[in-house]
Amino acid sequence: MGDSAISVKQLYKIFLLGKEKVRALNGVSFDIEKGQFVAIVGTSGSGKSTLLNMLAGLEAPTKGTIKIAGENIEHYNERQLVKFRRNHVGFIFQSYNLLPTMDAVENVALPLTFRGMDKSLREKKALKALKMVGLQKYIKHRPTEMSGGQQQRVGIARALVLEPEIIFADEPTGNLDSVTTEEILKLMQDVVRKNKTTLVMVTHDNHLASFADRIIRIKDGKIINDEKREQFKKNEEVC
Repeated sequence: MGDSAISVKQLYKIFLLGKEKVRALNGVSFDIEKGQFVAIVGTSGSGKSTLLNMLAGLEAPTKGTIKIAGENIEHYNERQLVKFRRNHVGFIFQSYNLLPTMDAVENVALPLTFRGMDKSLREKKALKALKMVGLQKYIKHRPTEMSGGQQQRVGIARALVLEPEIIFADEPTGNLDSVTTEEILKLMQDVVRKNKTTLVMVTHDNHLASFADRIIRIKDGKIINDEKREQFKKNEEVC
């Protein structure tokens, strides 16, 4: 693995629709370095969300290997997967998934309660994470008192509070306007660089993907292109 945070070899996901086999993933292989921001790009039905779910241990592959943070997770049972996610992984969702009855600090601190952490320490860590995303003035605000961009920043802080090695983001700016989207993507870039966190983002949007260090394009369950941001920018200029 070397400095790989994620290593995927010959990954397949095959569904049965009646008597027909549908290959959602069809022999996917790649490595992602520690501290890299990677965008997995594809249209609806390309297999990108299936791939993200497998990397996060939310869906089992039909065959193939998935090594994340030094652990082969493809044969883990649910108890092992829960422990693995708790110890290594953070999530950023499109729909924020904040609890409306809790303020920003309480929402960010929530994952730490599942680790049995003392309340004062939970709050201290949550405040630090909210400061990292520029929300120190909104710590007592509930979701209904914040804009979509602010809510997503709370979501990012909630992922960061666990100090994960890897963050998975599923269309993280899908509900935001273009200006706020750029702010959130730049924030995610900063998070990766300052914390040396590995970030894997799934998106259908080429502009969003351009913020990543590397872009993996997927179509019909196969990787059709894998390039660094510099190459992507150069290709855009040619077009």
